[in-house]
Amino acid sequence: MEIALKEFNNSSKHSLKLFARDSGGNPLRASAIAEDLIRHHKAHAIIGMQSWQEAALAAEVANRAKVPILSFSAPAVTPPLTSSRWPYMLRMTKDDSLQIQCAADIVGFYGWRRVIVIFETDVYGGYSGILALLSGALKNVSSEIEYLLAFPHFSSMSDPKTVIHDELNKLLSHQSRVFVVVQSSVELASHLFMEANKIGLMGKDSVWITTDSVANFVDSMNSSDLLSMRGVLGIKTYFMETSASFQNFSAKFQNNFRSRYPKERKLEPGIHALRAYDTVAVLAKTMKRLPINSTTETLLETVASSRFNGLSGKIQFKDGELSSSPIYQIINIVQKSYMELGFWSLDFGFSQRIESNEHMGRNVEGIKEVLDGRIYWPGGLLKRRPTGWVMPTIENPLKIGIPGRTAFEMFVKVEKGKKPTGFCIDVFDKAMDLLGYDLQYDFEAFDGSYDDLVDRVYRKEYDAVVGDMTVLANRSNYVDFAMPYVESGLLMIVPVKPEDAYKALLFTKPFTREMWLATGAIFAYTMFVVWFLEHRSNPEFRGPWRNQLGTALWFTFSSLFFAHRERVGSNFSRIVILVWLFVVFVVTSSYTASLTSMLTVQRLEPTITDIESLKRSNSKVGCDGDSFVLKYLENVLRFDKKNIIHVKNEYDYPNQFKSGNISAAFLELPYGKIFLSTYSKDYTAVGQTQRFGGLSFVFPKGSPMAKDFSEAFLKLSEDGTIIQLEHKWFERTSQGFSNPDTAMNNQSLDVDSFWGLFLLTGATSTIIFLLYLIHLVGRYRRQESHDVNITSRDDSFWNRTRRLAVYFHKGQLQHPERTPTSPGSDQYGTSMFTQPVINMEPLRGSPRRLFSLASFPGRDRRVHALTSQHV
Repeated sequence: MEIALKEFNNSSKHSLKLFARDSGGNPLRASAIAEDLIRHHKAHAIIGMQSWQEAALAAEVANRAKVPILSFSAPAVTPPLTSSRWPYMLRMTKDDSLQIQCAADIVGFYGWRRVIVIFETDVYGGYSGILALLSGALKNVSSEIEYLLAFPHFSSMSDPKTVIHDELNKLLSHQSRVFVVVQSSVELASHLFMEANKIGLMGKDSVWITTDSVANFVDSMNSSDLLSMRGVLGIKTYFMETSASFQNFSAKFQNNFRSRYPKERKLEPGIHALRAYDTVAVLAKTMKRLPINSTTETLLETVASSRFNGLSGKIQFKDGELSSSPIYQIINIVQKSYMELGFWSLDFGFSQRIESNEHMGRNVEGIKEVLDGRIYWPGGLLKRRPTGWVMPTIENPLKIGIPGRTAFEMFVKVEKGKKPTGFCIDVFDKAMDLLGYDLQYDFEAFDGSYDDLVDRVYRKEYDAVVGDMTVLANRSNYVDFAMPYVESGLLMIVPVKPEDAYKALLFTKPFTREMWLATGAIFAYTMFVVWFLEHRSNPEFRGPWRNQLGTALWFTFSSLFFAHRERVGSNFSRIVILVWLFVVFVVTSSYTASLTSMLTVQRLEPTITDIESLKRSNSKVGCDGDSFVLKYLENVLRFDKKNIIHVKNEYDYPNQFKSGNISAAFLELPYGKIFLSTYSKDYTAVGQTQRFGGLSFVFPKGSPMAKDFSEAFLKLSEDGTIIQLEHKWFERTSQGFSNPDTAMNNQSLDVDSFWGLFLLTGATSTIIFLLYLIHLVGRYRRQESHDVNITSRDDSFWNRTRRLAVYFHKGQLQHPERTPTSPGSDQYGTSMFTQPVINMEPLRGSPRRLFSLASFPGRDRRVHALTSQHV
């Protein structure tokens, strides 16, 4: 401030005088000093106040006196109507709460699930607002505050070293090792990191993040303080150090500082020195523009409208504070200095360069450039990022619970004096191989229910549970689950009936009922079309209607086996039969293949088909009493408690069924697969499978291991390891299982598989039928027009219709006066048979024969043939 005053007084006719007073951080004293300066020294403006409490009380005095006050501090969270309550106060700071978002983004990038927040309270116990902001920001990145460590104001501690040591010792009982210092004085930070090193909180698993309340003073800290802070990530307020104005100010500052403190080596100005300079500079620039007799209101308005680039950044006010968003520099303390990793701003996010991102929006990939590089972590880690939680050691391993008694030993088997074995144990071992760190652990068998195992994790008696633990919604309220590694559900298993009674109707199963109906319909339709095309001209399709029906049925049915012997004389019929035979070939081949497949599949008919029949008959059901299934049967499926039988292991289920103690068993899906594969001839699954969240491992709420194991399970599923383990332990069930009834039904062929063929033959028959009708109608009209024997009285509609029907049936017009003696033929090859019968006396002893004279079409219509038939 003295440098700014000197520059102004040397370059202006006006003269500014500075009255310096020390409030000692006491808000009441700051208020009294402000009143004294205004009343006795006629101060035109008041600047300073390092805490918001000081600034707020001094602003009350300034409001009454109508004197502008420029504060170096601001509330952690700006309350509403601040400008209306203190209209004469301008805050020479930016929104420092944004650095909370920066800290949360760092936590989210590394995936740390829990953090411990450390802060120093002021005399009045403030900073509750900033903690609420941090909590909300952490939730947005799937993290949370595990513990709040609040230190009293450093000046109020009689023995700071002891107080800090005792408070830090409390953190040893917590799992998280991610520490975020949101507010601390330099004095407290110096003691804090020194004690943290002593008690082991700066090890290779630890992470420390400080806001600008500490990071802004790194340049002025001594070497011993920096050594105790090695590996700390700091969020430091950025200001440009390359401008000519800064270089000029820095030289003057160092000269003045060296003359007053010759023993100090840290001479560079910090952000607070730059803000003090800019505060005096904005008043000086305003004074130059105002006349001597200007009022304090005019002074306030002119200062509030100022707009220029200061040493600390852009100076422009909005709603009583600097309007531009702050830019923070991410630093990493290394040895006795620090590395500059990059920058963060609300406008562009993380970036290694400011110039390239100021006008380009948020850089999504920038966070990797800044935080995924070479960082020096506590404990000397360089390549591997810290886990952020307490790593177990040989002296203090993880205590992992496993089920001591399981209904199916293939999942977890515990034998005294031996390492646990089973599918779940192998999954755990494979996942451990994929973790980026080593875990020291001990298994402990627990002979209780699965819910009790979950409760022990919730009460922190176990660090995790490994086994066939089902993911349920009510359990997730108290613990975290990793991603399921195996699906789960609930099967109802019942005995089956003997299959002999159902083999008699097995021949009907290759087709569905709809398929049989469709096949019968197309069969009947084809039979009708063939009969209609042939019965006029083919003697084998004529005669009494019973004979015609029998012949048509026999012809069509025998065509199914390609055994028909009746000849067809019409080209129309040949086309219909050709398409029909193709359809018959496809349908019969499919039927044969499906029936063959069904004959090789065992058909199991369940004795009980649904849950409701069990409840209506008060039948008893069995389940694993240690699992959640017991409560599920009672509370969800509404079974009477007295009808639920506890079955201890997989070998007891067949005995319970055979003795009649239970009519059905409810098993989780993985167990049900094993049971059905072992006893596939005697039992089957019925009804729908009730689905659940899958099988997984249990961890305490917020445990980072849940996320790590979830990622490991994904990799094991993607690379086929889970399937390999299933083959190893459940070889007979590795291909899954299906309900035999469902399998049988699924093998039945339906109309959807043949609708194209049916459409083909139906359309062909219909088209041929219509063409033949058109042909007959044309012939009928030609013959009718040449008939000279029809009288006028025969021209009624009924007679004409009757003649047409007779023509369709017999192939000739009705002529009572004249009997046609010669056959007719058409261009389509249809022969019109007339049958004058010649009785000839048979030879004695020889069978009687009927001879008929038939006319056939040909080039010479006089060609005749004599046919005979035994009578």
